[in-house]
Amino acid sequence: MISIVVPTYQEFENLPPLCEMIQTALADFIAAESLGYEILIMDDNSQDGSIKKVQELANTYPIRLINRTQNRGLSPAVIDGFSEARGDYVVVMDADLSHPATAIPEMIRQLKTGESDFVLGSRYVEGGSIDDSWTLWRYINSVVATLPALPLTKVKDPMSGFFAVRKADIPSANELSPIGYKIALEVMVKGPFKKVSEVPIHFVDRIHGESKLTFTEQLKYLRHLRRLYQYKFKTKAEFFQFAAVGSSGVIVDMTFYLLLQIFGVSHTLARAISFWPAVSWNWMLNRLITFSHREKTAKTTQWGAFVFSSLLGFSVNYGTYYTLTTFVPFFQEHIILAFIIGILMGMGFNFSISNLFVFRKLREEVDSESKRRHSK
Repeated sequence: MISIVVPTYQEFENLPPLCEMIQTALADFIAAESLGYEILIMDDNSQDGSIKKVQELANTYPIRLINRTQNRGLSPAVIDGFSEARGDYVVVMDADLSHPATAIPEMIRQLKTGESDFVLGSRYVEGGSIDDSWTLWRYINSVVATLPALPLTKVKDPMSGFFAVRKADIPSANELSPIGYKIALEVMVKGPFKKVSEVPIHFVDRIHGESKLTFTEQLKYLRHLRRLYQYKFKTKAEFFQFAAVGSSGVIVDMTFYLLLQIFGVSHTLARAISFWPAVSWNWMLNRLITFSHREKTAKTTQWGAFVFSSLLGFSVNYGTYYTLTTFVPFFQEHIILAFIIGILMGMGFNFSISNLFVFRKLREEVDSESKRRHSK
């Protein structure tokens, strides 16, 4: 059986044409393959008549509705749909008619033959296209949003929400923790998919209802990307975030250093004072961003430990620079290179101390890493 999971919120007008589109697209395929199908409407308590409409549609189509009143949102709705699905194959598509049901037979065929483990409906592969009504700005926005997801997967359209998988391959609900609406990317990155493929689709704009893509959802997407980077690249992702935070701290440091001199403070005293807002800025951002998933120890204690590690890191930075420029002739002629190496050494030391001691891992994270090591 094929389970078609459709997350909805106030999509009343789209339900009848959606059912007709799916039935028309699957009629020949399910007859030839001796497969059944179901349409599973995962509705976020729309209260727009969707429940009654599905009851009417159930007289003609294999459709049922799950009314969700808690943990609402597109991604949680899809995850709940995975558990409700009765089929061996699960397709996820939008209710706004933007995803062509005509692509479903090819998606299921690739799963059945073993040609693919995860099939994505793609706008950007050969044969794929987008609605003619798209403005240049909307297209650029889509492309820009796609770029930061590319290191996570090799597909050309990681932003697509139209995909098909075998139910047996779907990660457990405990493993999935998406923020926002990019559930396909979440499943693709965390699932055991060795072969991922894309089938071309023509993406059309919705006719009824309003788009759920808001600025808030775009911010959630960035947070989601950060989680996936941490999941896939682990310590490497944390180090790059730590470096980015440190770079912003340099700006804070320089700003205070210059402002204090404008107000008459000597440059030596300004240099000594500017360290403190900069290190506090770095601690705050690392607590909120880089190590947000770590244990939340007392702020004053953690801040003090971070300041101490930063001072040690600066000592390593300066010590490396002094040693290279004093005892290595090459660096006496290339002091900028020695300066950069000093920064990297200091940053690496500071990150190691922060990673191991200042922002301690949760017990669950330690246990998970231990299990992974013993399973190898």
